[in-house]
Amino acid sequence: MKKIILVAVFAIIATVCVNAQNFGVKAGLNLASITGDETDEIDSRTSIHIGVVAEFEISDKFSFQPELLYSSQGAKYSYSEIEFNYSMEGEFKLDYLNIPLMAKYYVSEGFSIEAGPQIGILLSAEDEWEVNFDGETDSGTDDIKDDVSSIDFGLNFGVGYKLDSGINFGARYNLGLSNLNDDSAFDEDFKWNNSVVQISVGYFF
Repeated sequence: MKKIILVAVFAIIATVCVNAQNFGVKAGLNLASITGDETDEIDSRTSIHIGVVAEFEISDKFSFQPELLYSSQGAKYSYSEIEFNYSMEGEFKLDYLNIPLMAKYYVSEGFSIEAGPQIGILLSAEDEWEVNFDGETDSGTDDIKDDVSSIDFGLNFGVGYKLDSGINFGARYNLGLSNLNDDSAFDEDFKWNNSVVQISVGYFF
């Protein structure tokens, strides 16, 4: 099923890029975290996103902008028990192929507000951890892809500014709607969701 979705996505994106009025690239910073149950020890993780965009002008004020982005997400975490001289810290590294489908409204010349759905396809998932117990340190990296939902749905909200030269800037928030937990060892009611702030710079050719 996942392979079928990937093939369909690439076919759609290729068609979109050929027919778009504006085609470009973008890259930037992710401030990623995880929200939901038992997230007191969760902190944000700084990472990146990069990809291609296409813009279809519907009118002077409205346009449609589909994108294809590699996005590195996840979160950092830490936990300690001082009385037992125990501490643990680590990082969930979740890599996605994201397809945002953004509706844009130009409030004024070059400045737009945007919103739209997003589908994310999980590429990889790792838990990189380090434990310190009574002065002894152990560390490792676990593949947790089987414990994380392979498809992530979300909603994006943001603003953008485009110069006549083609250079553009954007700020966006991605609200994850899908439960990341796909581990049968956890209670099925245990829910985690992606939460990502993105700051981007791009260029339309």
